[in-house]
Amino acid sequence: MKRICQLIEIIHLNLLCNLYHPEVKLILVLPCENQTKYWKQQDIDVYNDIKSRADKVKVLAPHYYNGCMQKRNRHLVDCSSACICFLTKHEGGTAYTVDYAKQKGLYLINVADQCS
Repeated sequence: MKRICQLIEIIHLNLLCNLYHPEVKLILVLPCENQTKYWKQQDIDVYNDIKSRADKVKVLAPHYYNGCMQKRNRHLVDCSSACICFLTKHEGGTAYTVDYAKQKGLYLINVADQCS
């Protein structure tokens, strides 16, 4: 259920961006082609809907491998000028990616800071 809420939020954010800033594009960078392998069908359906609405989809690897998520996160940072995150604890993949974004000098917005 948590994944489906996150996916729906992505759709809503994209729709709002397109409404007020049509120049903002939805570009999905997928860590691997088979990332939905163990997902519930309901989550896959929402995911496929998001993919169909994307302006561009880039897949970094055909299959999951140890480190493919980190590679995807680094790719996102390397191709960005800003990082919008929701970071509530300084551990795990999100914290690693935010630290990497800081090292690269990206403009950083932590939405969690504005929710407290």
